[in-house]
Amino acid sequence: MKACFEVHNRLGCGFLEAVYQEALAIEFEYLNIPYEAEKELHIPYRDRILRKKYRADFVCYDKIIVEIKALGQLISDHEAQVINALKATDFQLGLLVNFGERRLKYKRLVRLQEPVIEWHE
Repeated sequence: MKACFEVHNRLGCGFLEAVYQEALAIEFEYLNIPYEAEKELHIPYRDRILRKKYRADFVCYDKIIVEIKALGQLISDHEAQVINALKATDFQLGLLVNFGERRLKYKRLVRLQEPVIEWHE
């Protein structure tokens, strides 16, 4: 989250998501946070892997999904995107970060049996 706060503090709101994604990659590098951008994740279904893949904005430390948005506000569909990514992988933690508001908004989603959502505003 430190990287996200730094990007938001430096850029503010109002840019397209692609701008924040590029800046966040630079910030991850600056902070020595291992990451993969646009990481394709396989989606299992029954005993098969679907040909369609989920593409996470970032996977950090090989286990944390980071999805970023640049919107006026987040809606439940955005949460569902991260929850479904957690269900489809062995990852336990997802971060949904919105750079599109005056104050950085984020949601931390943890996969237990059912995902737990912590709201931060």
